[in-house]
Amino acid sequence: MDEDVLTTLKLLIIGESGVGKSSLLLRFTDDTFDPDQTATIGVDFKVKTLSIDGNSAKLAIWDTAGQERFRTLTPSYYRGAQGVTLVYDVTRRETFAKLDNWLNELETYTTRNDIVKMLVGNKIDKDDREVDRNEGLKFARKHSMLFIEASAKTKDGVQCAFEELVEKILQTPGLWESENQGQRLRLGDQQQGGARCGGYCSVP
Repeated sequence: MDEDVLTTLKLLIIGESGVGKSSLLLRFTDDTFDPDQTATIGVDFKVKTLSIDGNSAKLAIWDTAGQERFRTLTPSYYRGAQGVTLVYDVTRRETFAKLDNWLNELETYTTRNDIVKMLVGNKIDKDDREVDRNEGLKFARKHSMLFIEASAKTKDGVQCAFEELVEKILQTPGLWESENQGQRLRLGDQQQGGARCGGYCSVP
């Protein structure tokens, strides 16, 4: 069997304050959940190694504060990112309404035209939903994004969200080849863009 090739990828998590960005990150990296999670001050940073189809990727995941007063960090935060997870809270319609603003910011500051985008509707464990799943799916398709609904509290969809994002990046060689000169990733014969997580994921 071919030896794994470790590729380093920079991923971002963006979205309004309070949508659960840090909770999603902690659930993915440490498998923990804190219902009293405090707001991120500035930028948080986590590293996790993920294996996809026999290829190992080292993920450097940046979690940004959603508050306006931290926006001065923006240009350096976006620079060089290969993937971005855009999060909204399915129980707060205003966080869904602000998605266009975040996409505009992403387009303004990202240094890559082919950055892979994943839309995540978080907090599906709650009963007071305000944003229907089909609305999220429609928005994702309109903007050529991957889409999943998730719950950092119950774990639903969290692992899948990051796996789908990384897999899509690995299927886009121009995103990681320049950072990994001399390294060659051997992708299996998996279906391009196919959902791999039991019905959670939808791809446009």
